[in-house]
Amino acid sequence: MINFQDIGLMSAVVMGLSQVAKELVVKVKLIPLLNLILGIMAGILYVSPGNFKFGILSGITIGLSASGFYSGVKNVRQAFRG
Repeated sequence: MINFQDIGLMSAVVMGLSQVAKELVVKVKLIPLLNLILGIMAGILYVSPGNFKFGILSGITIGLSASGFYSGVKNVRQAFRG
């Protein structure tokens, strides 16, 4: 059974970790790839530790969601700045 609360929580955690990584060492263009890698790790280790395939699928969902949130927030900031 899919626990959407875990996926949502992990999306926020991955987004936060990628923001920290962006400030420290990672180039901005590599953030989506980092989100995907962190998302897959979170999916396998936290969301579905007993089911590898479902963990990968959940991880891809987490990583893509974190990338979408990041992109959406960036676009809204740019719209308000003019």
